[in-house]
Amino acid sequence: MAASSGGVPHRTGWRAPRLTRPVDADISVPGSKSLTNRYLVLAALADGPCRLRRPLHSRDSALMIAALRALGAVIEEVPGDGDFGPDLRVSPLRSGGPASRAVDCGLAGTVMRFVPPLAGLVSGTTTFDGDPHARRRPMGSIIDALRGLGLRIDDGGAGSLPFSVQGEGRVRGGHLVVDASASSQFVSALLLVSARFTDGLHLEHVGKPVPSLDHVRMTVETLRAVGVAVDDSVPNHWRVSPGPITAFDAAVEPDLSNAGPFLAAAVVTGGTVRVRNWPEATTQVGDAWRRILPLMGATADLDGGVLTVTGGASVDGGTFADTSELAPTVAALCALATTPSTLTGIAHLRGHETDRLAALVAEINGLGGDAEETADGLVIRPAPLHGGLFSTYDDHRMATAGAIIGLAVDGVDVENIGTTAKTMPEFPDLWAALARTAGEPGSDGAPLSTAPVARA
Repeated sequence: MAASSGGVPHRTGWRAPRLTRPVDADISVPGSKSLTNRYLVLAALADGPCRLRRPLHSRDSALMIAALRALGAVIEEVPGDGDFGPDLRVSPLRSGGPASRAVDCGLAGTVMRFVPPLAGLVSGTTTFDGDPHARRRPMGSIIDALRGLGLRIDDGGAGSLPFSVQGEGRVRGGHLVVDASASSQFVSALLLVSARFTDGLHLEHVGKPVPSLDHVRMTVETLRAVGVAVDDSVPNHWRVSPGPITAFDAAVEPDLSNAGPFLAAAVVTGGTVRVRNWPEATTQVGDAWRRILPLMGATADLDGGVLTVTGGASVDGGTFADTSELAPTVAALCALATTPSTLTGIAHLRGHETDRLAALVAEINGLGGDAEETADGLVIRPAPLHGGLFSTYDDHRMATAGAIIGLAVDGVDVENIGTTAKTMPEFPDLWAALARTAGEPGSDGAPLSTAPVARA
């Protein structure tokens, strides 16, 4: 099932398709946002031109490209064989350029956290700001870390966006102690650039456990793949040796987290969804779908690069620990489950694009559900759901959660489905095509407003 090239998402009032028959679909999903933006940062620091094959093209990746261009990288689109856009050719940062520049972070955590340390390696002042929601995202640890590296930061004492970084063209590095308990991105941000520090980096975390350590492992393995020596043998310590980042030609894996809503459709409808190009081994958090969905009554089989998920007779609830960015999709399934569910280890989601725990409780309960927050997660109990507006809070994963619930509930209107452009501009088209495989008339996802949203 390929994306339609002509459809555009809509800003408000998208009627989620309601299905009473099982889906049966073969799909591909765009490239991983996490890998695309890591590769882009590394390419900007590499010792020669790099190529990204089948990268993500979305708002988050567009913001990263614009940020790196502002710092002096040359990034060009070149023909490739991907289903969702061209390849990217990246020529690394060059000396010179303007004395000051501005970076729009939007709502992209990877941009607001990964790019400021890079700005320390460029001479001049770089100012960072973003969407209104971005000013509420945790940034204090990365700002403190940059000061600990000797960089001059002006944040007005707020510890958040907007702020500016005064770069001198070099960063000494050495031993740095941080508290990264609010986001694993604080660790990844420093590791990605630290090979270019004069003395490398010995990064030590103190405080509560780092959430989403899988994302840190992704960073470490990506660094090693481009020739950077990283020692992570001691928990909460990462040692990066100074040295070059080898120019690379890398294919970006499909985004396994973004595959989740489509696999969830198989679970909800008792149907089958096959996702092509699923890697046999990966550092992506989304590979956990192979473990999670069988706990909910489905089967999940990976064979020859195709993950096949088939739903059972009903959706089973249960206990789900440390689901990270997958939690909104898991919560949507739990809202449709026949038994109670508990999600734990996700307190850090309060600092994501929105407070996802509060948002999920508000929207599930707004449709008649029975959900409540706990200190580190959610409890969701079975309840009869009804239609209504499902608000997204400008959060792409809230939008897809509403679409999942709408598969089983009449009259769910997802507010601002266009927010899915953050990581998957094609979502409304792909979802409509998925729904059509159920063979039901009127299952395309009807917009109540025709106000178009331009793709990033």
